[in-house]
Amino acid sequence: MDIVLDSVSKIVNGETHINNISLKIDSSATNVILGHTLAGKTSLLRLMAGLDRPTSGRILLSGKDVTGLFVRKRSVAMVYQQFVNYPSITVYENIASPLKMIGLSKADIDQKVRKAAAILHIDNLLDRLPAELSGGQQQRTAIARALVKDSELLLLDEPLVNLDYKLREELQVELQDIFKERKAIVVYTTTEPSEALILGGNIVVMDEGRVLQTGATPYVYHHPATTRVAQVFSDPPINFLPGVVQKRFARLGKDIKIPMEGHLASVPDGKYIFGVRPNHLFLNNNNGNNAEIHVEVALAEINGAETFIHVNHGDFHLVVQEDGIHTRHIGAQITIYVNPCCFFVYNEAGQLLASPFPSE
Repeated sequence: MDIVLDSVSKIVNGETHINNISLKIDSSATNVILGHTLAGKTSLLRLMAGLDRPTSGRILLSGKDVTGLFVRKRSVAMVYQQFVNYPSITVYENIASPLKMIGLSKADIDQKVRKAAAILHIDNLLDRLPAELSGGQQQRTAIARALVKDSELLLLDEPLVNLDYKLREELQVELQDIFKERKAIVVYTTTEPSEALILGGNIVVMDEGRVLQTGATPYVYHHPATTRVAQVFSDPPINFLPGVVQKRFARLGKDIKIPMEGHLASVPDGKYIFGVRPNHLFLNNNNGNNAEIHVEVALAEINGAETFIHVNHGDFHLVVQEDGIHTRHIGAQITIYVNPCCFFVYNEAGQLLASPFPSE
């Protein structure tokens, strides 16, 4: 099974939401659409579902042209960011509702509802009303209602975004197993690179209504084809510094010098953009090959069990990702370290030339 978008665009009131996307997504793995807010992820899902029609282009589901087919006539189920449940009926009835619409027998409905509820660990809540459930239980109910349909296409639009961290973590793990057991084409949208990496499978990186890169999720993370892909697929954002390569050395920023060795050796002399992710910048020099960067602290941002230290190096702003909770005084002069083996290199047009990760 697969869904194919053939030169699909969507224009609303003169504004382009989806810009000439051609894409094939199949059922061999979980498919994650990653992009910042307003990248076009929800618009793309609505087109796949049949909730909206494209301005131009075609959509084919398992070889059948469904471009003009209304959502009720498609084999599709969708889970939204919000907990979309019917408030006046029980969890059991909520899950059963799509099955009643297609006229299944009571016995078949009961079997499917209880199986889906067991998978989502809400089988002890079937007699409750949605208002009596926690946020996590309500979203589990919505997911169970989508799963019970056994649709060809299962669309999940940032389904965990409104849950607290612990619940999100639990469901991320559970959903991986659920998706593996299903034959459906699964498409899951997120703004968070970490969630995309947890879900694995294949990824579609989007920005401003366009597809920037597709492929196996780990590969795209290790080989972002452009600086924009690297920015989208890094949280906190990847650090970029301009550099000039000459005589087997690179000078970055105002005073950083690194040898062009290892994966950097094939980069010829010239001007480039060097990228390094925040988790590859360190405050301790634990390797003699590290380059020193003298910086000034602009902000220390505590994020769970990590601290994001925002620093200035001349005219350039960098972010250091440090494990643990730390306080840093604004204006303090500190030294951070980076190993040359951690740099990505892009040409001046923003195209990847060298990655610190092997191609295979």
